Amino acid sequence: MNDNIRKLGYLFLALFTVLMLYMGYLNVVVGPTLATDPHNRRLAAAEEAIIRGAIYDRRGALLAEDRVIGGAKVRVYPRGRETAHLLGFVSRQYGRTGLESAFDSYLLAMDDAGKVRAVFDRILGRQRYGYNVGLTIDAGLQRLALNMLGSRSGAVVAIDPKTGAVLAMVSSPAFDPGSIEEVVRTESVTKNGKTQEIKTTRYDILKTKTDSAPLLNRAARGLYPPGSTFKVITGAGALEAAGQKTGRTVECKGSITVDGFVLKDTGVHGKVGFNEAVAVSCNSYFGELGLELGEEGLKRAAGSFGFELLDYEGKTGGMGKYPVVSAEIPYNPGTLPADRMSPPEAASTAIGQGRTLVSPMQMALVAAGIANGGVVMKPLVMEKVVDRSGGIHKKMSPVALYTAVSPETARDLSAAMEDGVRRGTASQAAISGIRVAGKTGSAQNPHGQTHAWFIGFAPADNPGIAVAVVVENAGGGGYVATPVAREIIREYLSK
Repeated sequence: MNDNIRKLGYLFLALFTVLMLYMGYLNVVVGPTLATDPHNRRLAAAEEAIIRGAIYDRRGALLAEDRVIGGAKVRVYPRGRETAHLLGFVSRQYGRTGLESAFDSYLLAMDDAGKVRAVFDRILGRQRYGYNVGLTIDAGLQRLALNMLGSRSGAVVAIDPKTGAVLAMVSSPAFDPGSIEEVVRTESVTKNGKTQEIKTTRYDILKTKTDSAPLLNRAARGLYPPGSTFKVITGAGALEAAGQKTGRTVECKGSITVDGFVLKDTGVHGKVGFNEAVAVSCNSYFGELGLELGEEGLKRAAGSFGFELLDYEGKTGGMGKYPVVSAEIPYNPGTLPADRMSPPEAASTAIGQGRTLVSPMQMALVAAGIANGGVVMKPLVMEKVVDRSGGIHKKMSPVALYTAVSPETARDLSAAMEDGVRRGTASQAAISGIRVAGKTGSAQNPHGQTHAWFIGFAPADNPGIAVAVVVENAGGGGYVATPVAREIIREYLSK
């Protein structure tokens, strides 16, 4: 009898231990995520009882705040379309997106200190306030980037390569986050003898525009073939494999043939070495490099910059060298096909065609990694969190994400990209008195004209800004995307 009681006691003790561990897991590990999930109804209740924190740019310019208008609390976005995809929105009808969602725990003061303060505020009958969030973003660059894109679809990402601070993240077409709940049309519909009013909001209309996709954050979530901007990754793989030096030269005759597949070039470049091939964007040279590296070498080079493998079912997996670390704004890493590449596909992949896809954020990180001596920093959007009295609640510090290439390889790539600006396809990026390094791309796509690309950084001898620009269906990167990047670089460095 005593043995049975003892066994039952052990069973209950084991069950109690498992329950405590599970409750601890829910509260410590899963709890913070669930608390700020945009579908959590408690967020709406918390929103009603507090003045949501304001959001500012790196220079203190107001980007978002709560205001009382006509007796009702309204979230206001003074910069409108300029920060739409970055900040997202807060809406009773449509939930929350962007940084408004990512930073809910700060903006609603949902940490332990905020909860304690909330108790005293309720007892004393005081208005509750969330924390203010200061971003790394430069509002002036946001405006300039959106203006430079104009009516064209595309994206711009600018990063401080030394810290990972995101200086600009713009997607076009954009929308006004402060007007998404505005009713633009009311219709009376009679059904079964009952008349009902159907209201159509601006957000309803934005959702129907599937062709232009104004709600899509192209900068972080857009996926494009990278075109010739991928050649810096192919070049990085070749430099690393050759011990940071590649003396390879290729006689460019305007095309190469691989197993019957003709890979065409932009012209007949004659005998070219590495720097010349980067400067003139020689497909023949990099197609040959791709064949030399082979499938494994190309995937290794891409993996060193954070690319993942994509299978036919759309599932991704890391390539084993570095883990993918999530950012404050989730972005799509570059992807290569997980299945085997034929020699023709390896040659095409080496010049940024084939099945390779990238986001502008990913390519900005590639440029930033080269600029930073091979070290890619984690992209950061939050600079600090402050309370209502101005006290620092939290301050972010730079974090190294991974080492993509050696300092020697980064230096050689930088020199080749400088040549591209001095005497090659990226000459439109030149700025008087500033050494600019860059690489253009014109990515073929099956849906129309080529996508125009540019990635680069400046000053090349002491980089302060790295930029990626893509303009959809716009033609050559050297003539379309490069001038956008040049003005972003010029504006930022002038400050």
